[in-house]
Amino acid sequence: MENKPIARKLRLLSQLMELHDVNPFKVKSIANAAFKVDKLPFPVAGKTFAELEKVDGIGKSIAGKIIELFETDTMAELEELLEKTPAGVIEMMGIKGIGAKKVAIIWRELGIENVGELFYACNENRLVEAKGFGLKTQEDIKKAIEFTMASHGKFLYAQIRQTAHNLIDQLKGIFPDGLIECAGEFRRCCEIISELIIVVGSRDQEVAFNSLLQSTIIGDLKAEGYHISGKLENGLHVTIVCVEKRYFFQELFTQTGDDEHVKAVLSRTADTIDQPTSEDLIYKKAVMEFILPELREGTTFIEKAEKNALPTLITHHDLKGSLHNHSIWSDGINTVEEMALYCRDELKLEYLGMCDHSKSAFYAKGLSIERVLQQQEEIDHLNKKINGVHIFKGIESDILYDGSLDYPDEILARFDFIVASVHSILKMDEEKATSRLIKAIENPYTTILGHPTGRLLLSRKGYPINYKKVIDACAVNNVVIEINANPLRLDLDWRWHQYALDKGVWLSINPDAHRTEGFLDTEYGVMAARKGGLYKERCLNALSLQEITAFFNKKKQTV
Repeated sequence: MENKPIARKLRLLSQLMELHDVNPFKVKSIANAAFKVDKLPFPVAGKTFAELEKVDGIGKSIAGKIIELFETDTMAELEELLEKTPAGVIEMMGIKGIGAKKVAIIWRELGIENVGELFYACNENRLVEAKGFGLKTQEDIKKAIEFTMASHGKFLYAQIRQTAHNLIDQLKGIFPDGLIECAGEFRRCCEIISELIIVVGSRDQEVAFNSLLQSTIIGDLKAEGYHISGKLENGLHVTIVCVEKRYFFQELFTQTGDDEHVKAVLSRTADTIDQPTSEDLIYKKAVMEFILPELREGTTFIEKAEKNALPTLITHHDLKGSLHNHSIWSDGINTVEEMALYCRDELKLEYLGMCDHSKSAFYAKGLSIERVLQQQEEIDHLNKKINGVHIFKGIESDILYDGSLDYPDEILARFDFIVASVHSILKMDEEKATSRLIKAIENPYTTILGHPTGRLLLSRKGYPINYKKVIDACAVNNVVIEINANPLRLDLDWRWHQYALDKGVWLSINPDAHRTEGFLDTEYGVMAARKGGLYKERCLNALSLQEITAFFNKKKQTV
């Protein structure tokens, strides 16, 4: 065993000791030994105990640990600490900028157990509440996590949207008369992007190709045919396809849909499509309606397009209100009044649904019963004070491990609506997770099922559920399913929207906003909803104030 892996083991041991509040002198001794071993000019492997204990900075105790490491490939003390520490917490200690002491605070005080949850907490401005953390530390941690994500070659749509637009603008500067558009995953509005594909149509394909090869807008250039690939500074893979203008729309169609969709459309064309002047002509040749880019996944919408029965997809303009939002009453940044005025004045919405965290969410200053009553008094006062927007009394009630909600019925009855969500004990098998959700869905006070799988894209997979059983239960119990618009969540996954709609289930595009700027995430929720084929007639917050009031009242009358 070489010195570096020995040093890494010792360093991990010192970090875990510090995490678990072991004697600081012992922690410092082992940390120093890790540094010494790493810098020694000779290998420690093969040295006897007597030789090791004489090495400066090692001594008897650590010499014994190194010998144990040689003999067993581990150390009993290290294994004992690893057993007591969640794997996600250990992973957090590898993030640049936070040591074991800060990880201990994140874990014990904020209840965060993995990198995905930490990234989400940074986005929700939750770290600044903890001792020893400020805005700069929070931002540094967020950037370090984003860098790690990027190193894996995948990005959230929201992370690269501006980058993609900037790149298109640069290309238009090079080819002012060219036809230029994004294709692939980005144009389909996929939630995760592994490659940005851009199609460039020019009068002279050869000249355009050579101009791009000589440009510096992307690095690590490679050329194959008339395809140029490379990377941006942030690590995003980019492929630019150069074609003559007359073939632009044919290439754009081919590069936009996934393989299954493209093959399905082309197989339905009676004759060859040569130099189409729009993508619409390609679909007309296939005797079907034009299918929007976000729906070009597989064959889901092919049959509807053939029957001229595609849905009119929901738009941001269709939304009349915003449900599931947080204020300073729990872990939000703005007051209820500030959130309401922003909805009215900036977003031109008719209503706001406040859903601060419930009492079990101690890490997010969840509302005790007393504070629930106090907040509701404030909302009553604000509804009398503010004209032009109505504030609904909601709560994001934790779904406990047995599936029950964390307030007694007499308190649940006081809310206008309830978002029921899982936030704790996420390690469940499919049967347990499904039964837990279904019990919460069957609670007569549950109005909306919040972020059904608890996933955090690129960070946490989420607990496994039987989607059909959960959606069927929502249909039977008249429970709405949330499309959580936070770009880290986008949960319910768009792949299950059609099943839900076919079952008659309503969906709600909820920003889960923790500050006024968080309302803007609704854009990503609309994007995901459109991808799933949602139309305004089945979107809860596309209802007018009068309509949604009636919806909530009807639900409460069934209790």
